[in-house]
Amino acid sequence: MTGEQIIFLVVAFVTLFAGLMVVTARNLVHAALWLVAALFGVAVTYALLHANFLAVVQVVVYIGAIAILFIFAVMLTRKDMRDQGPQMNKNWWLGAALAVLTFGGLYLMLQGWSGMSRTAAVYPSGFDAVAELGNELVSPAGYVLPFEVASVLLVAALVGAVYVAFNRK
Repeated sequence: MTGEQIIFLVVAFVTLFAGLMVVTARNLVHAALWLVAALFGVAVTYALLHANFLAVVQVVVYIGAIAILFIFAVMLTRKDMRDQGPQMNKNWWLGAALAVLTFGGLYLMLQGWSGMSRTAAVYPSGFDAVAELGNELVSPAGYVLPFEVASVLLVAALVGAVYVAFNRK
């Protein structure tokens, strides 16, 4: 095993553990902090795959903006942080069984796939991943239509949020 593979296994274990702690933590602030740890593990995985742009976006957008916004929202809106009422759904076993069945199905489906044993191709020395991503997002043959539809949906959500915020009853 190479050092990169060992780092990947450690990061994968920590990310999975943090993801498990997100859904099992009793305190909402602790769950948000575990979410930050899980998202950071994903960013490290991107960095190990030499997807540096995605790693930076993961840290800046997801950890720096969304997770911190979630923590601030929890801290500003909740008055009583003590546990109240049941913390687990009484049908948790059904969700756990469905997760195990889904994992088993994915494992059976992917075990014969040749892509699991191949390694990624090495990029040429002059390859600019960010420029290629930009070209794919705005080229008519690429993903310009989904990109524009997503932008229209985000603007509609922004207008709706402003309307709800200023709506006087």
